Amino acid sequence: MLVLAGHRMRSLFSITIALLVALTVTVEAIKRKENGKDIKAHAECSEWVYGKCVPNSGDCGVGVREATCHEQTKKHKCKVPCNWRKDFGAECKYKFSRWAECDTATGTRSRSGMLKKALFNADCQTTIKVSKPCTPKTPKPKGVEKKGKKGKEN
Repeated sequence: MLVLAGHRMRSLFSITIALLVALTVTVEAIKRKENGKDIKAHAECSEWVYGKCVPNSGDCGVGVREATCHEQTKKHKCKVPCNWRKDFGAECKYKFSRWAECDTATGTRSRSGMLKKALFNADCQTTIKVSKPCTPKTPKPKGVEKKGKKGKEN
């Protein structure tokens, strides 16, 4: 009788293990199928359209940018530098020429920039012109040594 009970226990244990394995395999197959759909949906979207980076507070700093493709929308973290020129946006990168001489009539100096790179499919101007106020050059008085050179001998 004891042998028969031991045999039943082993059979019950074997059946339980087999059911657990079958359940695990089924769950994994369902997960793979769902993940496969997600991968296909993302793979179909090769042309994401990115919006502008919108700071969380103020006009610069950490913020969020929305990206859309067909019916999908994603949000990405982004950052608008606080010292960046807001005229042409942080998504447009330009290669600038040197500053021009001061225009005495307007009191400004200007330079132009050619578009180097448009990030996140941004709508950027191909060339831009920026200007800033002229800073009067004040000559340094002779005999005053530069910082860090004091006390040094040649």
